[in-house]
Amino acid sequence: MDRLERFYRMQGMLKNRRFVRTQDFLAELEVSRATFKRDLDYMKDRLHAPIIYDRHHEAYRFDDSVADSELWQLPGLWFSADELRALLTMDSLLGDLQPGVLAELTGPIRKRLKELLQSGEHSAEDIARRIRILAIGSRKIEPAHFRVLSTAVLSRRRLTIRHFRRHDGDVLEREISPQRLVHYRDNWYLDAWCHKRQALRSFGVDAIESAVVMDKPAKEVADETLDRHFTSGYGIFAGTETEQAVLLFSVERARWVSREVWHPQQEGSMQPDGTYLLEFPYSQQPELVMDVLKYGAEVEVLSPPSLRASVARELRAACARYA
Repeated sequence: MDRLERFYRMQGMLKNRRFVRTQDFLAELEVSRATFKRDLDYMKDRLHAPIIYDRHHEAYRFDDSVADSELWQLPGLWFSADELRALLTMDSLLGDLQPGVLAELTGPIRKRLKELLQSGEHSAEDIARRIRILAIGSRKIEPAHFRVLSTAVLSRRRLTIRHFRRHDGDVLEREISPQRLVHYRDNWYLDAWCHKRQALRSFGVDAIESAVVMDKPAKEVADETLDRHFTSGYGIFAGTETEQAVLLFSVERARWVSREVWHPQQEGSMQPDGTYLLEFPYSQQPELVMDVLKYGAEVEVLSPPSLRASVARELRAACARYA
């Protein structure tokens, strides 16, 4: 019986019998007193098991003074794929915010995550070495800016920001009412109400050059309005006015794309010839065009004509560079 199995056996004995004597543990687990003591200390100190020794019954039990102590479960010994990815992602995201002004705030959280990840036979270092999440294409953000933005979002105060507009190189100053911080495709975005444009806008956090919290309450925008504006179309450039993209992927590429999620409202179907037809709503083209272009000749835009023309134009421009 390995150590992990002994932990589960000890937990089960305490739940089923309530009081368990040392000799019962030794007989059931088939271990020495020293090994049992090491296992018990590990469960109490590292896994935070609420186990105490009851001198009146001369046996071990769960501590009644701890709320829901009998519902305690061994943390982190077995994770589902989603749970493991969630923990690793959380640790990775917190790590991206360090070193910086958030280190003192995120340090205790990361420590607790590592305790969860290394519960049982595997250290956090071994897990990190064997299971990795690679954030490709992520852009570095200024920790001080992130702290200001998150403070404004949660305290519901307006901001003045200087924002670098990538498509033309201009730096704009705006007064905004921040609504949400969004982590999308390994990058951070700030959804906000722009008081100059009198409309909702999304700002890349990495492109914010300065941010100052104002002594003004933020304009409140209903969650339903935010969801309708930012999630009705494709990706972070979503909007309320959408069109329907129809893409046809080759037989070879269909094997991958048919298992991908491009949009919550997408509809996909395998065609008789093995190709894959994918349909979903989008609002603005920039991000979608980039996603389509990465598949090269393996995808064809069937509609709408405007999207088809944009992709064709980019492909011709790319080919011209190699002429």
